[in-house]
Amino acid sequence: MVHGRRLGVSFMTTAHRPFIEVCVEGIDGLIAAQEAGADRVELCASLLEGGITPSLGTIRAALSVAAIPFHVIVRPRGGDFLYSEAEFRSMVEDVSACRELGVAGVVVGCLTADGSIDEARMRELVAAAGSLNVTCHRAFDMTRDPAEALEALIRCGVGRVLTSGQRDTAEDGAELLAELVALARGCIVVMGCGGLRPGNVATVLARTNLPEIHFAALKDIPSGMRHRNPRVGMGGAELDREYRNTITDGAQVAATIAAARPS
Repeated sequence: MVHGRRLGVSFMTTAHRPFIEVCVEGIDGLIAAQEAGADRVELCASLLEGGITPSLGTIRAALSVAAIPFHVIVRPRGGDFLYSEAEFRSMVEDVSACRELGVAGVVVGCLTADGSIDEARMRELVAAAGSLNVTCHRAFDMTRDPAEALEALIRCGVGRVLTSGQRDTAEDGAELLAELVALARGCIVVMGCGGLRPGNVATVLARTNLPEIHFAALKDIPSGMRHRNPRVGMGGAELDREYRNTITDGAQVAATIAAARPS
């Protein structure tokens, strides 16, 4: 059984009024999400990579402005979830740093090469987190047997799993999401994600009975740069990437929340 201290208030929610987490990049995203009514934020860097660990300075700045809890993703790079020993040791250090800073929780995930939860590493990360909430991110969606992966996370003491039902979207994965909610049997929170928006979130909730949902309400805006060099792009990105910014859209956050919680 997972200890209640890892689960927060999640089990007090109901399917028709889910707990809502918004995935953001950086401080501006956190502020936009909390002003739009989010219950919690997942704080990331580089959402183009699916989210990696934000800097220590970003975490400290977030603590100074956050009016709601935030969980910090601890993921040293993009790509797969099969980490070298050096990468894993850096994850343990990042989790320990988050605990010392006093954030609400961390978001982690490690797999073995055969597509199972790496229980030894997940147990070590949970131990490093101490009393913090621990969420397994969508590494779960890359496992070969979701039912066994869920049981493995429960054995490791993980309090929450983020999943789209092993499909690209929660709509497509709704059948598995409903099964996972039933399998969780009060031992772990299943938080659904994947393409959730105002037009589909109510339907997904009705089909799945999810207690928590997670989404990133993003939009691109033009850069304020007047001087532009059209002949170079940074880091292999397309040439215009330096001149547009991806931000959290507060209006979209608010609209999705309203659709998830009809009056």
